[in-house]
Amino acid sequence: MNPDVVVIGEPLVEFSAPTPLTSAETFRLSFSGDALNAAVAAAATGAHVALVTRTGEDEFGERLIAFAEAHGIDTRWMWRGPGHSGAYAVGADPDGDRAFAYMRSGSAASRLSPADVAAAPVAEAGAVLLSGITAALSASCAATVVAAAEEARGAVVYDPNFRGRLITPEAARETLVKVAPHAALITPSCPADSVALLGTADPGEAAEACLGLGAAAAAVTRGADGVHVASAAGRTTVPAVPAEVIVDATGAGDAFAGVVTARLAAGASLVDAVRAGTAAASVTLAGQGGTGRVATAAEIDALLREF
Repeated sequence: MNPDVVVIGEPLVEFSAPTPLTSAETFRLSFSGDALNAAVAAAATGAHVALVTRTGEDEFGERLIAFAEAHGIDTRWMWRGPGHSGAYAVGADPDGDRAFAYMRSGSAASRLSPADVAAAPVAEAGAVLLSGITAALSASCAATVVAAAEEARGAVVYDPNFRGRLITPEAARETLVKVAPHAALITPSCPADSVALLGTADPGEAAEACLGLGAAAAAVTRGADGVHVASAAGRTTVPAVPAEVIVDATGAGDAFAGVVTARLAAGASLVDAVRAGTAAASVTLAGQGGTGRVATAAEIDALLREF
């Protein structure tokens, strides 16, 4: 059976702390990374999700695959090695200020290539989720992201997810420009992504810039201020769903992207998909780390009825 959603990117071993990295002494071991977070979020809604990646030929590689499988992800395209499994440490606080320290140079996933796209069910998927973080890992990863955007026949969702410790704004924008004409939706955050890649802190201007690059639609996320949505159908603001508990903002944007992609693959309208994504992100805030708390389809629907 062809997957509803294909996610391409690097799953990571996560060492998370509830305090800034400059003072943290105790870390919680889990598994995260934007691609894994998004895939887990999409699978939790009932979508058939395949994760296309490479993991290390080490114990952590085994655990990453087992973790993904336990969360309902199709792991047939999680190939082993060569290289080590990537990892990162994150210090976070309830306000969402986070610092990441990456240990992923030369990792197995940094060796992804367009040949991996050809070997995976990218063309057959209902939707494909791609990320600027994946493109930042290496030149071959950037080529992989562009190849997947070109190969996909379903809806392509691109989360720019700019990380200044991984890539320059100029290089990140280069991939954005190449992917945008193939994208059904681009989901930049504002101001983090929009300032670095689009030169504006205004969500409306950021959305129009995405459309100007050739994307069919843009959903500019603004945290508690909601999401500015723009497409040929018009412009609107989708309010954020208030979070009952806020522990850690890590992975909230990934959950948003994963659930939006899953809902689009299921035939939802753009605005309805974005509304579901905001609900999923709200639930995610209650957990520590990228996959500490994952929203089910029932929870998302209940929140949407309430708000």
